[in-house]
Amino acid sequence: MAEGILKPCCAPLREADGSTDGTEAEFSVEASSYRDMVKLEGGRFLMGGSDPSFPADGEGPVRIVEVDPFWIDRYAVSNADFTKFVEATGYKTEAERFGWSFVFYQFLPEHFPPTRGVAEAPWWRQVYGADWSHPEGPHSDLDGRMDHPAIHVSWNDADTFATWAGKRLPTEAEWEYAARGGLEQNTYPWGNRLTPKGKYHCNIWQGTFPGNNTGKDGFLGTAPVDSFIPNGYGLYNVSGNVWEWCADWFSADYHRHRNGPARDPTGPPRGDQKVMKGGSYLCHASYCNRYRVAARTRNTPDSSTGHMGFRLVHAVD
Repeated sequence: MAEGILKPCCAPLREADGSTDGTEAEFSVEASSYRDMVKLEGGRFLMGGSDPSFPADGEGPVRIVEVDPFWIDRYAVSNADFTKFVEATGYKTEAERFGWSFVFYQFLPEHFPPTRGVAEAPWWRQVYGADWSHPEGPHSDLDGRMDHPAIHVSWNDADTFATWAGKRLPTEAEWEYAARGGLEQNTYPWGNRLTPKGKYHCNIWQGTFPGNNTGKDGFLGTAPVDSFIPNGYGLYNVSGNVWEWCADWFSADYHRHRNGPARDPTGPPRGDQKVMKGGSYLCHASYCNRYRVAARTRNTPDSSTGHMGFRLVHAVD
């Protein structure tokens, strides 16, 4: 595989010098279930933000957006969920088909063989044998992490899982509406202070990035999907823990050319990278202050890393 090239934030992408084998999984759609989902009535809200830190991300301008009612997963898809999917379908993720994925360097054993890094972000290592069931490479497994979010899952993998589950990936507008939890233009899902009353509300980097993570929030890597307090709509970990894929193709300025309120926007009709929201356990104010609700980044649909996951939505019947 070719070397990954860092794009915005801490999400390296797969620079394709080939492709996956092109095979499509064949399976039946699992009956839809509203277990662990939250029904949201939809409506108008102020989407986006005015933070100037990452102008190329296209967070702004703040704009009126309306979404129809929908159901959304209370939690990110867990390793337990993904295991059921794989056992039912025999599906192979793109990381498995490519043979490697990106792993944060501190999670590799001290004497791990040298691996190729990402030029602009050397903390990401290309590790052969890293995938959803071997998060740090062949020497690792999911023991004790079945309730953690599934990672090393590409957008294409997440979309395939969604079809099997009878659901779909959320639009960016749906994701942000849900993540705000009923608060208007607050920085975080719980308010404007990162640690109100000194309490941690999300799993992000504590310390000095990328050399020292104190783990003061309780975690160095991923956390269980039900960690911390939920937002006002009952959703867990919409800030930090893992980046979450959205359905939309990414554009920094597509939404700037719309006139008037947008109803159920879906982003541009085509592109080469997909939107991700929410930040991850590697986000830190000094480098990647993208665990804010309005923040966004992107990656190619075939890319996978140790800090990217997803949750799903379902239309209201």
